[in-house]
Amino acid sequence: MSETPLASQIWCGPLPAVEAGGIEKPRIGIGGMSIEASTYSPHISGREAFAVRRGEELLGYYPFFTGRRDDILEAATWVPLVHARSLPGGAVDPDFFDWVKNELITAVRESIAADGPFDGFYFDIHGAMSVIGRTDAEGDLATALREALGPDTLMTTSMDLHGNVSRALLDATDLITCYRMAPHEDAMNTKERAVYNLLSRFRASTGSDVQARRPYKAWRPVPVLLPGEKTSTRLEPAQSIYAQVPVTEAMDGVLDAAIWVGYAWADEPRNQCAVVVTGDDQGVIAREAQRLAKLYWDARKDFVFVADALPLDQALDAALAEGAPRPYFISDSGDNPTAGGTGDVSWTLGELLQRPEFAGTDHTVIHASIFDPVAVDAAVAAGVGGTVEVEVGGHVDGGPRGPVPMKAEVFSITEGDPTAGTQVVLRSGSVYEIVTQRRKPFHRITDFTALGLDPLQADIVLVKIGYLEPQLYEAAAGWKLGLTPGGVDQDLLRLPHTHLEPGVYPFDELDTDPDLTPVVTRR
Repeated sequence: MSETPLASQIWCGPLPAVEAGGIEKPRIGIGGMSIEASTYSPHISGREAFAVRRGEELLGYYPFFTGRRDDILEAATWVPLVHARSLPGGAVDPDFFDWVKNELITAVRESIAADGPFDGFYFDIHGAMSVIGRTDAEGDLATALREALGPDTLMTTSMDLHGNVSRALLDATDLITCYRMAPHEDAMNTKERAVYNLLSRFRASTGSDVQARRPYKAWRPVPVLLPGEKTSTRLEPAQSIYAQVPVTEAMDGVLDAAIWVGYAWADEPRNQCAVVVTGDDQGVIAREAQRLAKLYWDARKDFVFVADALPLDQALDAALAEGAPRPYFISDSGDNPTAGGTGDVSWTLGELLQRPEFAGTDHTVIHASIFDPVAVDAAVAAGVGGTVEVEVGGHVDGGPRGPVPMKAEVFSITEGDPTAGTQVVLRSGSVYEIVTQRRKPFHRITDFTALGLDPLQADIVLVKIGYLEPQLYEAAAGWKLGLTPGGVDQDLLRLPHTHLEPGVYPFDELDTDPDLTPVVTRR
């Protein structure tokens, strides 16, 4: 099997010509809500967590509308309504969810009243949004949107591969797809593909036959739920399995194919792997959906962590071993803010400050990061070179350790980051702790160098992350996955999943293989 292609190789080609009977310039709305939300994190994602975009600002969020693809921009009358997007975090405040839902549905109805029905709609979601007290938030939002749009509007949906595909979500949409790479180097490619597929259906010679524009969908949940850190497409078996997705897509009668890993840190019946193949040949899409589902099911016990997964003390021992390469990266995985962690768990900082090897200045140990606005304010008041005595982190998710007392020198202060706000670096012995005003993931080398830190020259770099994003992956001479506590604990069996479907591996073990025959449907 071939390797998963690079993101640069999987952008969509030119749009097909408009055939006789096709729609030259369909009217297409844009909207949605996107967050990956852990139900095991005490953080609540409210209004402050989301960037809400409307109108031209929303259109400008997508590069294929802003110069990369003039043909896509000109191929339709685009009506950008409202989209709310957040970094991963805790479950969403239900009042805020209802506010976004009501604004979107109201905007759809008002637009229809003013300018007539939509031909199409681009529904941009993540697929792992949990809302406090609710089940299947995206299915609920999609169902309400479908009711407002009416039955004739063709809806296309793009998702993260760590999302979940419930039957309600499947039934509300017409075309649905997800990323093919983890890490998600193809996120915008996937959004473009969702729009491209929608436009392709309008350009085909179906005339006024609305039903003929709708593809069939072959959907099969697969009773497996694994963390992203075990299903990276950099490694087998995910690499080979995901390499088969474009093979299926290229077949006659197939429009698109997708495999969702599912989201492991929420507890709903929809949380599991799913396969959807869309197209016009019911036999082919059913066969391929079952084939892809079986590939995933058969490999369920073969998935492994992206790096050696060790308790933090053992990972530090490996990094401190004689001859260990530099820089040595350790993933502080339990509080990964890009998977739903709060970002303020202080457990790892406490462990670092207790290590005698780091009491002096013989090493350079960088930890990214903890968000704590009070500690940031204290550091700013002391100024660079000043000394602070602060209790860092553990204010939102104090379960693993609580706030950690730290007497430290203020190494640097950096203001104005659009995500983190003010950032400070506190130095205690060998430990350089990055503390931010707001939650921020650290994925790029410039995230560190902007603060006066050079991770390439450090001995050990600990990052709240799972698999390393591309720049960090390239920089790491050595790497361990630290099994640390938090809202996205990699030891899934330590988490109280009680609402999953029966038989979901590894929480339950079936006596026989499941029936992987797909449901084939067309809305």
